[in-house]
Amino acid sequence: MTVVTIAREGKIAVVTVDNPPVNALSQAVRQGLCEAVAALDADPGVAAVVLTCAGRTFIAGADVNEFGKPPQPPHLPDAISAIEMAAKPWIAAIHGSALGGGFEVALGCRFRLAAREASVGLPEVTLGIVPGAGGTVRTVRLAGVEVAVDLVTTGKPVRALRAIELGLIDRIVEGDLRSGAVTFAENLADELPVPLSLRAAPSMPETFWENAEGAIAKRVRGEIAPLRALACLRRATEVDFASAMAFERTTFLNLRASKQAAALRHVFFAERAAPRPAPLAGIETRPLRNAAVIGGGTMGAGIAAAFRDAGLPVILIERDDAAVERGLANLKAIFDGAVKRGRLTEVAAEARLAGVIGSTDYAALADCDLVIEAVFEELSVKRQVFDELGRVCRADAVLATNTSYLDPREIAQGLPRPGRFIGLHFFSPANVMKLLEIVPTPETDAATLATGFALARLLGKVPVRAGICEGFIGNRILKRYRAEAEALVRQGVAIADVDAAMRAFGFAMGPFEAQDLGGLDIAFLQREGARAAGLDVPETLGDILVRAGRKGQKTGGGWYDYKPGDRRAHPSQEVDQLLHGHIKPAAALDAAAIADRLVSAMAREGEAILAEGVAERASDIDLVEIHGYGFPRWRGGPMFCISPGG
Repeated sequence: MTVVTIAREGKIAVVTVDNPPVNALSQAVRQGLCEAVAALDADPGVAAVVLTCAGRTFIAGADVNEFGKPPQPPHLPDAISAIEMAAKPWIAAIHGSALGGGFEVALGCRFRLAAREASVGLPEVTLGIVPGAGGTVRTVRLAGVEVAVDLVTTGKPVRALRAIELGLIDRIVEGDLRSGAVTFAENLADELPVPLSLRAAPSMPETFWENAEGAIAKRVRGEIAPLRALACLRRATEVDFASAMAFERTTFLNLRASKQAAALRHVFFAERAAPRPAPLAGIETRPLRNAAVIGGGTMGAGIAAAFRDAGLPVILIERDDAAVERGLANLKAIFDGAVKRGRLTEVAAEARLAGVIGSTDYAALADCDLVIEAVFEELSVKRQVFDELGRVCRADAVLATNTSYLDPREIAQGLPRPGRFIGLHFFSPANVMKLLEIVPTPETDAATLATGFALARLLGKVPVRAGICEGFIGNRILKRYRAEAEALVRQGVAIADVDAAMRAFGFAMGPFEAQDLGGLDIAFLQREGARAAGLDVPETLGDILVRAGRKGQKTGGGWYDYKPGDRRAHPSQEVDQLLHGHIKPAAALDAAAIADRLVSAMAREGEAILAEGVAERASDIDLVEIHGYGFPRWRGGPMFCISPGG
């Protein structure tokens, strides 16, 4: 198959990259582009060249099949240089996404045109590397330093309308992109813009770079690629083009061999595989045209908001009219918050809320494709819900529980046609958190399971199949993590030192800070319930605090003290007194040793989970911890950390 072809429309050559599915920059594509430059430069009948791509996107980046392998010539910087210095001007016609090397190719063209829905970006830092083919060096010359710093160090793509405002593209083409680009090429002025490699780079004062470095360091919490990208951008403003390119390339090659890049590649491939498990290939899913949520509390409202964000009409069921109103108010608060943060317009927020019908009547669910319960974690309450659902819902409707700890098999006991039942464990806030644990019972049929994964794709979630055990994958590991954190405290490690160690490791919060934020009473009530059921559940240090009235920030004290209106944690003398008799000091541990203890405990629990078949792959456990519990992405997850590559 020829991946790069040339067609003629009068004096305009149209070079088309056709390398499905995303026109990645394989060796064959790079070779084809270099050969096209040579052929068209030698053709006196060609005045200009339009570069376009077949399929659903422009060049969307590097070829993932080449990740971790020695690069083969022609190297991408050389291919882009050939395009940039070609005798005939090249014009990039961008649809879909021009990302990474794809946008670097576009930067080598004299002009960049884009369809209105297109996006461009340099996301290399999300893979632990920096642009390696001139992305940092050319972007500062095209759009200025501030734009380049934001684009490159965050890795976030921008839509065409924003890209034209930032100076990253030259024009948006309405209608047929190829025809519009050819017309643009036919009408080029005699005087063309200077290639980016020949333009002077702007300079910035030292204070700019110091402030940028401080802000980025605070944001990335130990991730190295964004700071190295900033160094490349700075070098691009201080030395000549060739020297800046050499610095960028050296940085790229060094980072590509780093542990962080290996970890981020591991996560990339895990995320890529997660939404479409191979065993479910070819299985027809049930329809997903609408949905219902039982329970309008924090979790239920978040799930309903996620459904509305995906365009699904929603019915919200509560036990009485007052509860319905509270549930709708919770939803409104979510959408209002999105408006305040600039993520939704007021009109869009109103439309989201208008797509929700509140009711107390289960009969309203007669035509729902999917119903998920998000009521109190009490088995009898959940069974009552499913008794009603079994009575009123269609035989092919998917019926799901959002339980985080209860056994789904017991919840579904007595449900007619249990093949349509499944656990769908969302994480709070459900409209924000990416993780979705999908928990089938032995009776769940393949179509229902496949529908769970289809729902995850529709909602933009990262789905992980989990087996049935207490806490499934994530909460089971969380329990072990917290127990090990308490074990450290029992041997004399200060609570604040444990939290500081995990922040230094890359977590946003340590285990005790996180408990104070969420509330110590939640896990306490679960333990008390287990004790009431006759199970032998040892007393935790957290139990001691809750019994003393310390439930976290909401009571002004948990593991730490909190002042009214201030969420900053302060070491607590009361906690020291309450726990004094339970602490037997041992050898001191530094931050690295503390983090190693906690991560190792998580990984050991992960190994047990794998051995029991609760998780199918180690990478699934890593996705759960990264997307549900704040494990630093650039560390790869606890299972990756203990692997030979970690």
